[in-house]
Amino acid sequence: MVKSDGSKNLAACEEEPLDPYQAGGIKSLEVNFSPSLLLNIPLALQHVLVQSSLCALVVGLLIHEVDKERVVAHVLFYSGISTLLQSWVGSRLPLIQAPSLDFLIPAMTLISAQAEIPVACRGQCLKPEETVAPEHPIRELRGMTVVTGVVQLALGLTGVSGFALGRSGPLVLAPLLCILGFSIYRNAALLCSDHWGMAALAIMLLVILSQHLHSFLRLSVFPLCRKLCVLLSVMLTWGVCAALIKWGHVHLTSIAQILSTERVLNDTFIQSMNTMNSSNILFSNHIVPWLYFPLPASALPLMSGKSIAAGVAGGLSASVSSTAVYVVAARLLKAPVPPAHACNRGLCVDGLGSLLTGLMGAPVGLCSSVPNACVIGLNQSGSRSTVQLAGVFLLILGVSPQLARILCSVPLAVHGAVLSVTYTIAIATGITYFQHADVDSGRNIFNIGFTMFMSLALPRWFTIHSEFIQTGSPSVDVLLQSLLTLPVFFVGVLAFFLELTVSGSLSERGLLRRQGTNKIQSLADQQQGYSYSPDSVYDPPPLFLKLLELRGLRTVPFCACRTPNIEVVTVTVPEMSNLLGEKDPVVSST
Repeated sequence: MVKSDGSKNLAACEEEPLDPYQAGGIKSLEVNFSPSLLLNIPLALQHVLVQSSLCALVVGLLIHEVDKERVVAHVLFYSGISTLLQSWVGSRLPLIQAPSLDFLIPAMTLISAQAEIPVACRGQCLKPEETVAPEHPIRELRGMTVVTGVVQLALGLTGVSGFALGRSGPLVLAPLLCILGFSIYRNAALLCSDHWGMAALAIMLLVILSQHLHSFLRLSVFPLCRKLCVLLSVMLTWGVCAALIKWGHVHLTSIAQILSTERVLNDTFIQSMNTMNSSNILFSNHIVPWLYFPLPASALPLMSGKSIAAGVAGGLSASVSSTAVYVVAARLLKAPVPPAHACNRGLCVDGLGSLLTGLMGAPVGLCSSVPNACVIGLNQSGSRSTVQLAGVFLLILGVSPQLARILCSVPLAVHGAVLSVTYTIAIATGITYFQHADVDSGRNIFNIGFTMFMSLALPRWFTIHSEFIQTGSPSVDVLLQSLLTLPVFFVGVLAFFLELTVSGSLSERGLLRRQGTNKIQSLADQQQGYSYSPDSVYDPPPLFLKLLELRGLRTVPFCACRTPNIEVVTVTVPEMSNLLGEKDPVVSST
């Protein structure tokens, strides 16, 4: 009987081969799988283009146009180093490191606070006639970046991030991932406003190549088009835009010009940006060379009270965002949720990347890139070797500002289209977690609605009424203003707080208790059939494991980054013991 059933199942599998490009086909993805070199190169270039969209947004808002290419080269170089470390000894997930909004919002708050405004008037007094220009604006941003790296590193070494992730159920992860996706919509619309026609063309190509092409073509070329949907869409739209520019039908603008026309930011920020750009001391030579190795800056980062406050806010929000990116990547890869040690190692790598970037001269920090993780859901390809090759490409681009200028020449509308499509995957991934909880429960309905609404409404209100926070201490004002205008940090804290304080049963919250133990696990992982034994996706290299096993590194500060010991527990299964008289070993982690 058993043999007959097995032969039938095998015959059925042979008759109906699995289609890896249909719903559920993503189960065949393997992080350790290496595509062929001819396919791996365009996949890696695709990741570089997606990462450059975040660079165009963050760097374009903070750096003067004359120096943008060199700063982008700096960011790309250290992003490549951090990416290689992340895939080797960090979380081990196929993630790209890039600047994010978690650094942009505190940086904008810091720049706005650099304009001297009386603090005792609480927004009721007149503006000062003369604004005192900050002495070292770029150095202060670099100081903020260094503090951000220290905060990320501290949260990783102490194990706080892994501890919080292990106690976050579906009702914490779902709002967090949804708000993570919604947090970009204003910035993406800002970039798309450069030319809505080019943005619409890029979005249409992305949707057709990734979703609709298989309905029209039953050819072997479809899998390739889907895997390279972002690369093909960007290149085609970029070519059309270049032709229209040459014929004089399209005139593109910079982010600074868009800000002045759209009036997205207040007058204080725009005035501070103009002052900062005029006194930029990071680079004095405006000639962009072909080869320029990112050497340490001549001046050290400036650790003022306001830069430290902004760095703390950016580090806390970036840590929450990176943890959410780990969950998104694991969910799209159908891999187990990252264990605590993998999450802690990933944040340590994020912190080292931000710390190195700030010390070497770039004014923005690094964390795991949301759009690059979401590309896995678009092209159904998530290989670690692809990300490592992308890290090598980032290093090459980082030592050549002229090559970095090529990325800077991509139209802003195309960057906006890429961000608009990729961030939708994060929202959809968050929505999938709702199915594992009781969505008809009054407790869950309130927690979900209240968390998501307040996480969008309150940061928006505090952004508009920035003069509301006046404590008398500029550093405290910068810290509170930064934290209260960061939606990702806001939703993470609020969802975690309500989940722990509002009473509810385990099944109602999407949790269950493991048999024979007091450990609580997520119902999402149990229903997907994930194994809770250490997975090969998150195991660091043997050499790194031996390093962490050294006697001096077994305790603080590296204890949170070590893989837990494995015990083999023998459990007697009643059916097997009756029929075969054998015992099955069960592996569990302690």
